[in-house]
Amino acid sequence: NFNVTNFVSTEKDSCREASATVEGKGIYGLLKFEVGVHRVLRVPKTDMMNRMHTSTAAVLVLPSPTEVDIVIKESDLRIDTMRSSGPGGQHVNKTDSAVRVTHLPTGIAVRCEMGRSQLANREHAMFVLRTRLFEKERSVKEADDRSLRRSQIGRMNFNEKVRTFDFPQDRLIEHRYGHYSGGMLNILQSSGAALGDFIDEVRANARIADIRHRLTLQVPDVLQTFQEKSQNKRKG
Repeated sequence: NFNVTNFVSTEKDSCREASATVEGKGIYGLLKFEVGVHRVLRVPKTDMMNRMHTSTAAVLVLPSPTEVDIVIKESDLRIDTMRSSGPGGQHVNKTDSAVRVTHLPTGIAVRCEMGRSQLANREHAMFVLRTRLFEKERSVKEADDRSLRRSQIGRMNFNEKVRTFDFPQDRLIEHRYGHYSGGMLNILQSSGAALGDFIDEVRANARIADIRHRLTLQVPDVLQTFQEKSQNKRKG
């Protein structure tokens, strides 16, 4: 499901900025590889000299915000009961009806003593605690989203494009992995199958690059361990 949510045009009716929402199962995992600078090479029909023109666009892909699901484990709670401290007639100060609920992982504590019964006070304290934990999680998620956006923008050097759409040569160039694909117009104009195949190839190359990177990081440690074991054998 694709919906354009914002479109800002220039004085020449070209696109200055646009945003859209895309819904579907696993859609973020597919589109996150589109982050970066995309370049378009074309020869406009209005250029009488048939000169090559270059355009660039910065692409951001952010996961849509979702409701935070708060799960509170009983083992993460400490519940204390006490006498209510405020006025309340014959009952409120004579029984341990006040309740303080402490969420141990975060240290958030909620005290409730307004109700006449301990059960009612506990239920209200849990409601307030859930609300505070929700707000805390929401704030953390918003901070993570802002950090993700800043990191994507910060990586965008317009001299370092990730993909080129070469219209004169009818080819699609994936610069990160050195992948070339002919029949670019067919990919862009297809119902989705050809584009899906191209994205699958990009994802496969991304996984290979990630594995190579991890192996590069691990090789020095493996070599050091091997050398230490060899030295210990010689000493023995």
